[in-house]
Amino acid sequence: MRVIPSGSACGARVEGIDLAAPLDRATVAEIRAAWLEHRVLAFADQSMDDDALERFTLALGGFGEDPFFAPIEGREHIAAIVREADETTPLFAENWHSDWSFLAEPPAGTCLLAIEVPPVGGDTLFADQHAAWEALPAARKRELEGLTAIHSAKLAYAPDGTYGARDTGRSMAIRPSEAANATQTHPLVRAHPETGRKGFFSTLGYIVGIAGMADAEAFALLRELAQWQSREEFVYRHRWEPDMLIVWDNRAVLHRATGGYEGRRRELHRTTIAARRG
Repeated sequence: MRVIPSGSACGARVEGIDLAAPLDRATVAEIRAAWLEHRVLAFADQSMDDDALERFTLALGGFGEDPFFAPIEGREHIAAIVREADETTPLFAENWHSDWSFLAEPPAGTCLLAIEVPPVGGDTLFADQHAAWEALPAARKRELEGLTAIHSAKLAYAPDGTYGARDTGRSMAIRPSEAANATQTHPLVRAHPETGRKGFFSTLGYIVGIAGMADAEAFALLRELAQWQSREEFVYRHRWEPDMLIVWDNRAVLHRATGGYEGRRRELHRTTIAARRG
């Protein structure tokens, strides 16, 4: 197994490993170590099917919850991130976020397997939140540390949200629900549960307020921080290839989708890696 750093704040390409085959304990440990170090791993030239995707997800920590996606037929834990060639709906997941940060136990990571990718466009961007935190002046860190963020899925998945009743003509199987209006708190800045390294957790969108702060003040702060969190020096641009799997650490990075492949079909199969306990 060869791990080739991207040269950006996070991300690495992994070669010389076959994820279609069962993985032994030593190999899983090697992958996990690389994942924690680089936050985003891209495995090139894989011949994985959905069974292999599920085995890999189980090896890295088990299946996490996917509250607002319907799974693909015949599977319980795989969702299709799909956009048809003639689709005209707004791009899915084009805003920065950490997957499902509004849950009481947000997932450790996410896997995406290329099923059909266009020759150009559709890059996925990742913003390293350890780097974003560490680049702040000490005085600003003191101001932010200890704040509690209020998370919610309401802006995206409530019936009146972005992917609610008004979102028609979309090929993805999204399931909006009143449950999206619930809120959950997490520290704005927290130590990674495995590495101990501090960083921002999630961002404006899934974060809808700051505990003890007026809405207008909280929104102004979150908007300011969102611009900082996604500065170019913290971002890795992932370019997709056929037969590629990527896995990222939701506890350490933000991500967002990009377009540029209009008129072409794109499909990725997604699994969620459960939060690590103990």
